[in-house]
Amino acid sequence: MEDKIEVIPKTMEKFFGCSGKMVKPSSASVKALVNEIPKGKIITLDQLRERIAQDFKVQTACPAATTKMLQALSVEDNGVCYWRVVKKQGELISKFPGGTEGHADLLRKEGLEIDYSKKNLAVKNHLSHIA
Repeated sequence: MEDKIEVIPKTMEKFFGCSGKMVKPSSASVKALVNEIPKGKIITLDQLRERIAQDFKVQTACPAATTKMLQALSVEDNGVCYWRVVKKQGELISKFPGGTEGHADLLRKEGLEIDYSKKNLAVKNHLSHIA
């Protein structure tokens, strides 16, 4: 899939919180940004989308397409450090290989601590680890 820029449909402006254009990123675009995240650091899916949107000079990146590309990269053997991406509050992503435990194992190998006290596993003090 190639990067695709589209006009945000009027019916979706409230969902996206803006009007204008959005990008549906390719796996190559997602891979390039994810591979910039330093070892031991993380970014949120929202931050990843913001960076993609900035690169394409559009208002937003499609959340579904971005997540789909990240998940596709996670199952390929391509050297992408997908595990450095977490949800908004540092929560781990269950759709990565091995589920949240697999995600946790990879993050722990990079020195990050996982909070098991919540319903959803998350990186402890996740804001202090943002790239």
